[in-house]
Order: sequence, then structure tokens, then C-alpha cells
Amino acid sequence: MIDATIEIALTFFAILMVAAQLIALRFRIPYTLVFVFLGIAITALSTIVLFSNPLLDVLQLSVQWIRSIYGQLVGSGLFVGLIVPPLLFEAMMHIKKRELSAVIKPSIVLATIGVLLSTAVAGFLIWQFEDVSIFTAFIFAAIISPTDTITVLQTFKQVNVPHRLATLVDMEAAFNDATAIVLFTILVSYAGVQRTTLFGGVEYFVYSFFGGAVIGMVVALLSRMIHARVDDKLAETTLTIAAVYGSYVMATALGASGLIAVAIVGLYFGNSTLNTAVSKRVRGSIVSFWEIAAFVGNAVAFLLIGFETNLTLFYQAAGIILVAYASTVIARAVTVYPTFAVFNRLGAKMPFSWGNIAFLGGVRGALSIALLATLAASGTLSGSEMSILTAMVLGVVFISLVVQVPLLSNYAAKLFGRHRKPKDLQ
Repeated sequence: MIDATIEIALTFFAILMVAAQLIALRFRIPYTLVFVFLGIAITALSTIVLFSNPLLDVLQLSVQWIRSIYGQLVGSGLFVGLIVPPLLFEAMMHIKKRELSAVIKPSIVLATIGVLLSTAVAGFLIWQFEDVSIFTAFIFAAIISPTDTITVLQTFKQVNVPHRLATLVDMEAAFNDATAIVLFTILVSYAGVQRTTLFGGVEYFVYSFFGGAVIGMVVALLSRMIHARVDDKLAETTLTIAAVYGSYVMATALGASGLIAVAIVGLYFGNSTLNTAVSKRVRGSIVSFWEIAAFVGNAVAFLLIGFETNLTLFYQAAGIILVAYASTVIARAVTVYPTFAVFNRLGAKMPFSWGNIAFLGGVRGALSIALLATLAASGTLSGSEMSILTAMVLGVVFISLVVQVPLLSNYAAKLFGRHRKPKDLQ
């Protein structure tokens, strides 16, 4: 019976992926958003117990099995290590050196100083306007600080956004994941037995960031050497898998940022290895594999958000969720607009409308959910504090997805125009 349930659940999951992609293509919306709503709808449907029905029983078993797998992944901390690296690598391998060099400075500022500033602003506002402890307020701000590159990428694929602007938003999202994880770790360790000093926190961040970059570059160079000596689709695709997960595991084991390592591997692979050490007949296979891997990873990540979204909880905690979201939006504005203004004055040619895109592009996603689950497993907060924090994080992620993504899509379309819809979907 257990084996049959697993087979049914996997089939059900595959059907969901196909359905989400078809819906996204038909209605020209990011498939990540479709996964969220499918997760919510399926969870609601599976709780109906008014009558017994074989089809409903299968649905309930499938959802229970999928949610149990999610719980094991997230609760054990494996979610970030298994799901995020492929998403990050696939996004980074498409960023070209020319666009990157033009926006590397503002993207790094947004991903480092910007994360610290937004965490400070959001944490302070939550502490002042909600009945929570200062620690809970700043833990929330750290958890919610990383932006989600995947949903924004899907939106940009439908709109003629300038490559330089898209690269800026992508790079910020890639690097601020690492910054947020480091900041989150420092705050949690401060609440534990060992308290981190300010100098120790800065030292840890510098080592994590640049250590991850060095490890990523070493792995990327070694990977390129092997690619240059092999000409086989299967072998070279497998090699990229080894480079992605190998760089992440190596960096994490040495106390550095695994996500920064993966980002560097992806950037180097897309700009050097893919063009100089991989034959033309192999390139298409590798790119297609990672597009599929990213799609599956997104399905897992955003169905998780849908399954974890509790509309009843949102209704009960509507006040604190709205305050939390408003604080997050204000913190994003305080971070984005001054940064764009400074670099625009320095000659970076970043118009105000681009700042609006970056502001709306501050969508929150799966990494915040993963950090929340990590905190729940650690037992750092009391039950009541954890309940409030859960409502705030899940509520802000949900609102940012269902409100900001349509606003971003419509605003970007008005500025730059949409891509033409494929003929077979018109």
C-alpha cells in the first residue's frame, strides 16, 4: 500500500507540473505563481471529509505523502542544499559578462549593505508597531530579507526587460541569499549559548562570502579542464551536476557560503566553459537538462509555499501580517531607491523607472520558508513567538507573490512591451 501511494503521489506530482506549465503558458503568468495557487487549492480540496470518494481518498493520500516529504526536506535543512543550487546555477549560467560588469557594483551593494539595511529597517518597524520581542522582530526581518530570483526571472521572460536591468535584479537575488543566511545564522547563534560579537559577525560574513567565491572559482576551473578533455553529452552533463553540488558541499563543509560558490560556478560555466570547452553538440543537452532541473526544483519549492499557506491563519492574523508586509515594503524602498540614485549620479545610467522594477522585483519566496522551518526545528523561539513569526513570514511571502508579481508584470510590460505569445497558444 505504501509503495502504491508513493507511485500515485509521484504521478500526481508530474501531472501537476504539466498542468501548471500549460496554465502559465496559456494565461502568460509565471508558473511559480500557478504552483502556489495549485498547492492552496489542492490542500483545501484534500481536507473535504463530507463524503467518502475513492478519487478524493487518492488525492488526500498523495497530498499527505508529498507534504511529508517536504517536511523532511525542510525540517532537516536539506531543502536549501538540494533544491536551491540547481535553481541558482541555471539562472547564473545565462548571465553574460558584458551585462554583469555593468551592474556588478550596485548588485553587490544591494545584496550586502542593502540586506543589512532592509533587515534593520524592517526589524525596527516590526518591533515598534507590533507586540513582539526585539529578537523576534529582527529574526523575521532577516528571514524575509532574501528576494526570490525565480519568480522575477519568469516574469522577465514574458517582458522585453533590458538585459542590464534583468542582470542587476538576478545578481542581487543570487548574492543576497548568502547574505541573508549568514545574517540569520548570526542572529540565531546570538540567541544561543555562544553569543557572536560584532567583529566576529563581520569576520564570519567576509569569510563566508569571499571563501565561497574562491571555492566556486576553484571548482569552476577544475570543471573546465575536465570538460575540455571530454566530448560526451551524458558525461559532461553529469560533470556539471558534480560541480554544482560539489562546490556547495565543499564550501558549506569549510564554513563558507555554498550558494555563493554555486553562483560563481554558474557564472564561469555560462561565460567561459560553455563557450570554449564544450562542443556545440553537447551545449544544447546541458542547457536543456538544467532548464528541466530548475523547473522541477521550482515545482517543489512553490508547491511547498502553496501547501503551507493557511488562509484561515492569514485571516486570524491579518493585522500583524499587513504590518509585517508594510514594513518589508518600506525597507525595500529605503534600500533600492537611494542605491539607484547614488549609482545613477556616478554615471551608471540607472533611471528611476528601473528602480521601480527593482522595488517591485523584491518578491519573497522559498528560501524564506526554508529559513523559517530551520528556526522551528532549532527550538530557539517559544511556541507563541514561533506562531506569530510563522504567520508573518508565510503571509508576507504569499502577499508578495500574489500582489507584487502582477504589478511587476504589468508595469514592466507598459515600459518595455511584452514578448509575442507563441502561435499555438493564441
